[in-house]
Order: sequence, then C-alpha cells, then structure tokens
Amino acid sequence: MESRQRILVINPGSTSTKIAIYEGYTPLFMTKIEHSLIEIQSLLTVEEQYDFRKKTVLKTLDEEGINLSKLDSVVGRGGLIRPIPSGTYAINELLLEDLKNGYSGWHASNYGGIIAYEIANQLNIPSFIVDPVVVDEMEEVARVSGLQGIERKSIFHALNQKATARIAAKALGKKYEDLKLIVVHLGGGITVGVHKEGRVIDVNDGLYGEGPFSPERAGTLPTGAVIDLCFSEGMTKAKALKLMAGLGGLVSYLGTQDGHVIEQRIEKGNEEALFYYESMAYQIAKEVGAASTVLSGQVDGIILTGGLAYSERLISFLTAKLEWISDILVYPGEDEMLALATGAIRVINGEETAKHYPSGKMLSELEISGGK
Repeated sequence: MESRQRILVINPGSTSTKIAIYEGYTPLFMTKIEHSLIEIQSLLTVEEQYDFRKKTVLKTLDEEGINLSKLDSVVGRGGLIRPIPSGTYAINELLLEDLKNGYSGWHASNYGGIIAYEIANQLNIPSFIVDPVVVDEMEEVARVSGLQGIERKSIFHALNQKATARIAAKALGKKYEDLKLIVVHLGGGITVGVHKEGRVIDVNDGLYGEGPFSPERAGTLPTGAVIDLCFSEGMTKAKALKLMAGLGGLVSYLGTQDGHVIEQRIEKGNEEALFYYESMAYQIAKEVGAASTVLSGQVDGIILTGGLAYSERLISFLTAKLEWISDILVYPGEDEMLALATGAIRVINGEETAKHYPSGKMLSELEISGGK
C-alpha cells in the first residue's frame, strides 16, 4: 500500500532553489525560488549561503501556509561528496561535514542536504539525499585510464538516469534489477551509463572527463592538443577548466548552448549549426555503441532522456544510428523533484532500506529516525 507521508524536497541550483511538498507521489506544492546573482555572490562563506537559502525556503513555505509539523521527512539533492553506491542515504554527521567541505568539489547541490538536515533536525524527523552525481558502481576494469595514477571517475546524472531506468523497467514489465540498459542523459552535459542488473558498471565522467561533447562541455579531446593549450600564454587552470566545462562543446563552435536557438538556425538553413549539431549526435551515438560492447551487445533497451530528448531532430538522428542495437525508449526532460521524493518513498514503503554514508550499508529503522 502506498504511503501518504508528507515529504519536503529541496533542490538548490546556482541561482535558484526549487522546493516541493509531496504527499506520496502527489505534489501538493512546488515552486522555484530565484536568487539574484549579486545577492548570491555577496554571500562569501558556505555557512552564509546555506543559512540564507534555508531562511528563504522557510519564509516561502510560511507564506504559503504550509505547516511544517505535518512533514514526515525532508529530502535534499546530494552534492559532491565521497563516491558511494546508488540509493537513498540518511544524512549523518559525516555526510553533513562532507557536504559543507565539498569533499569532491563544490556545487550548489551541496546545500540541498545541509538544508534538509537542519530543517529535519529541528522537527525530529529523518532527512535523506538520493543518488548524487558521485554515485559510483563502476567495475574495476572500467576505472583503468591508460596512465598510472589517473583513474576514470564516475560523475554523471545519477538521479535522472536511475529514476528513468526504473520508469522504463516498469514499461517493459520487468524489474530494473533484471535488465541490461544503456541510459543517455542529454542535457548541458551528456552522460552515457551502462546499467547492468541495477548497477551502473561503466559511465563517462560528464563534468571534466570524457565522452561526447555536449552543449557546453568539451568531452574527450586529443591529449597532445590539450597539453599545448594548458601551456599556452596566459592560460590558467581556472581558464582551462572553464573551457572544458562551460565554454566547450556547442558554445565553443556556435556561441550558444541553447538547443532551441540552434535548431531555429538550422530551420533557417544555417549549415554550420546543422554540422556541429549532427557532430554532437555522431559522438553520442559512438559512445552508445562503445557502451553496448560492455554488455556484449545484449542490451534490453536504450533510454534517451534529459532536456535535449525533446528535440525530434536529435532523437531521429540517434534512432537511425542506434536502433540496430536495441529498442529506443525516449523520456524527455528530467523530473528531479519527483525522483528525489520517490527515493524517500521507496524507503517509507519498505521497497528499499535507507543506507549509511559512506559505507552504503543498510540502516535499521531506529538509525534512520535518528539520522545517525
């Protein structure tokens, strides 16, 4: 029987914070709180940032007349913490510390777990994070890079990939844990995950790593040319990283990462826009083809998701290249808020047990309620 417990979901972005109240799978309230860039930049410390965002969240909920005492749990977007197996994690002291310190780097999503913990702690209810970008289930052979001292990393759109894979499994009438899937997240960054029986055993690092170029990320580049770039006059580490993620990909070729703008140019006969858009699609298809070899060609389905999956042009190109491998299932967009709520619901309904950070071991009900 589905639980009707009430869940607060918190999902911070660079200049916004999305919040929602779910009762079971039903959204009762949802909004996106915009923060001015000047306001955000004036908050110099992590403590100032999450305190400001927490107060803004509480103020918004109060103005909407939402009674916090009726909440049963709070879920925050997980950030750049230690590599962990997939799942829903009860927020404990170490997780809180790693979120605040940016154990694996810094992103606004780190604030999600911190705010969730602080609100839940005051209400004496459990707080969780679900499938952060550092989910790591890669097989050891997939970590080998080709140079001693450098390992391939698992940094990808774990929340959306896992949630969409589960939706596709239901559509196929099977359990996610029984399937072999390739999931392609098509967004500002692009990640191609090999899902084998419930685990992502290989995936490209979609941030500063490898794989197809995307609207704003460079993806895999010729090594020698990158070394030359890094040692060129005036180049700094910060500038180089920005070129790899932020100013790479379609931005570097076309001056924009906006897929709608690029498709409008294509419709008006802009051959340059068409060439680079199809070049991106070519690289995506090639990455999926490589991923299929990890499963020895035994692929139950190829799932295309993310914002760019709304593009009929892109989906048509990819389908023509990939349908010989397996059936193509398209789930445009990404519902991060529902995916976060669903992670908590699976624990509440007893479909899963919340995990301990960072071990990934299952927790007892007593440990979950205490969040320790």
